[in-house]
Amino acid sequence: MPPRSTASLPWLWIALVVLAGTLYLFGLGSAYAPTNGDEMVYIHIARMTAESGHWLPLQSEIIDTRNTKPPLLFWQAMVVGNWGQSWSLFTLRLPSVVYTFATTALLAFFAHRMSGRMRTACIAAALYLLFFSTFRYGRAYLTSAPETFWLALPMWWVLWLRVRSSPSGVCAAECSAPCPPPAVRAPPLPAQNTLPHTLRANELDWLVFTLMGIAMGLGSAYKSFALVAPAAAAIWCAWLASAPRLTWPLVIRATVGLAWSTALAIAIFALWFVLDPDPASVWQEFVLAENAGKMSNTQGYWHAALFGAYPMWTQLLAYPVNAGLLFFTVLGLGWAAFRVAFQRQTYAQLSPAARVLLAWLVVWLVVFTIPSQRSERYLIPAMPAIAIAMALAWDRIAKVWFWITLAVMVPALVMLARIAWVMGDLQIASGPQFAMTLVATCAGLTWAGAGFLINRWSKTATLVVVLAVYASFGLMVLPLGTDTAGYSAAVQARMKGQRLAVPNGFTGQFERFHFVLPGARITPYDAEGRNTGAFKPELPPAERLDFLLDQFDAVVWLQDSLDQTQPSCLPRCTLLGSRWHVKSRHKTGEVALQNLWHPNEWLFRREWLLARSSAP
Repeated sequence: MPPRSTASLPWLWIALVVLAGTLYLFGLGSAYAPTNGDEMVYIHIARMTAESGHWLPLQSEIIDTRNTKPPLLFWQAMVVGNWGQSWSLFTLRLPSVVYTFATTALLAFFAHRMSGRMRTACIAAALYLLFFSTFRYGRAYLTSAPETFWLALPMWWVLWLRVRSSPSGVCAAECSAPCPPPAVRAPPLPAQNTLPHTLRANELDWLVFTLMGIAMGLGSAYKSFALVAPAAAAIWCAWLASAPRLTWPLVIRATVGLAWSTALAIAIFALWFVLDPDPASVWQEFVLAENAGKMSNTQGYWHAALFGAYPMWTQLLAYPVNAGLLFFTVLGLGWAAFRVAFQRQTYAQLSPAARVLLAWLVVWLVVFTIPSQRSERYLIPAMPAIAIAMALAWDRIAKVWFWITLAVMVPALVMLARIAWVMGDLQIASGPQFAMTLVATCAGLTWAGAGFLINRWSKTATLVVVLAVYASFGLMVLPLGTDTAGYSAAVQARMKGQRLAVPNGFTGQFERFHFVLPGARITPYDAEGRNTGAFKPELPPAERLDFLLDQFDAVVWLQDSLDQTQPSCLPRCTLLGSRWHVKSRHKTGEVALQNLWHPNEWLFRREWLLARSSAP
């Protein structure tokens, strides 16, 4: 086969993947990057453990969180953060981005191997990077990126076994249309006796089972031993479902081999109990409270499963929900699959590689429908399979799903532009900063218009517009993370060693102030509706501020209302500095249709750093 000409490469798709990857690094150290509330809890545990000077036991000042996750995530932070000497959000998050890029490279490779087309590989990579579950959880300091990488490695090996004996460009019912000529289609499935010797030998290789166990063990050491169950079950089903011929010897080999892999994975996780000087706390806080508690419910299992807060049917939408802005396009994939799912010849026409993807998706969905507490986040390790499946079926997904997505993105871009405009009016953003956001939103709107008007561009435009939404958001919050937007170096130096009270509206969120005012001795107090009884939240705001100033050297205080122009304690206190605060949690009625166009009324507040007048 002659070498591919560079002129035939899908440069637009390659550029889209590069831009999406660049966006993962842009604003990585920002406190306003899309993340999850657990991130600050994990950073707190990692920082406290690093300060202790020991790998174990894990340390935390937050009640019932010390053993909320296995130690590998925290050890990762301690290593890259040089035991607290290089402690920054960018440094702590960077390993997650590396894991995400590695997963993206692997799924792009297999998408190319299965389709024989660079365009399909780029589509799969772009889809995965643009899924909101990847953008939110795959670049923050969370467990999702490493667990997805390690737990997927055995599945990639099974997939490799199924595609390497077939020519590049396998085309079955699941692939894009039109099909390539017969020369590059998947060959007929061989009979059991004609199965290539290398494939059969690899299936019997105990080294492979051992490596699978190590990979699953490392994945579970990031989050939970419970992940070994869906990972092993998915490998077992994928292995057997994609086999040329299902026989009892094959079933026994797969079962025994994966039993060894599972035992090894659990043994690797169990090292936590061996190494930790307080294994009883690990058992009580992690195994019983964090894991077993998710299988029990006071309402009764079936009542909770059908009518509770986490009903089973919601898990059916887990994959579209994880896709986020691409929700409707994943629904389109599901609809395309549903239309042929009950046809007799559909399964017979699936290539072995496609059966691996199907087993990957179905097993993870079924397993995580069982616990009483269900969440779409539990299915994030299966999102690479969704990306590949969508890329292979890209031309078969109806355009209406992309038009719906574009219709949703247009008001989102307009709202981002409006918020940026208000930030300019409030002098939060400079003229050039506002202009950059406006350029990104206008580019997104232009592509959205092209997607509606030019039929052949609708699908490509959808991904570009989603990228524009992410870029617009990153540019919009960029002014909030600059040095000039925070406290001055003189104020930071003054706060070192001082007892500082900071607002805490959600578990562990006070930890962010260790990046804002490093070296301060920080104590959280309830704020923004949180009420755990910490430091008299029942007091009126003015009285509570006076109380906190009496208890601490300094206090970070949030503006009580829009009409408040200065802290209530002045002139009895000293205003050391101020910055803008973005509200992330709102009470019912705070955001309504009447004030949606005026984000200055519900999104921004002032944050004041105050000290007692007698403070040195």
